[in-house]
Amino acid sequence: FIFGMRVEDVEAMDRRGYNAKEYYERIPELQQVMDQISSGFFTPREPDMFKDVVDMLLYHDRFKVFADYEAYISCQEKVSDLYKNPKEWTKKVIRNIAASGKFSSDRTISEYAREIWGVEPSDVKIPPPNVPRE
Repeated sequence: FIFGMRVEDVEAMDRRGYNAKEYYERIPELQQVMDQISSGFFTPREPDMFKDVVDMLLYHDRFKVFADYEAYISCQEKVSDLYKNPKEWTKKVIRNIAASGKFSSDRTISEYAREIWGVEPSDVKIPPPNVPRE
């Protein structure tokens, strides 16, 4: 299952500009879930727990997550439908495994960084969130 923008789509969006708020305001279910996350609905003891994530997605999202939201939902519906048919699901799983060839997450991430984001991967090590930065 493949969903979302292709390289050409990302390039076109970069030229005209990406505004996450347009998606937020146009897609009611996306707005609802973002409002729930923002209000602390899922984290009532720490309502601001995901404030940075919400702010990043709405105002600083270089990955354009909301632009792929509708395509993701549509694809997930297809996945869910196929999963209800174990025989067809198994066929697709076997075909995908057989056709996958050599896969390296490091190679894939490097290619994605270069081809989609236009950046070179870095060897800089970022400490885990629970380790204080100097």
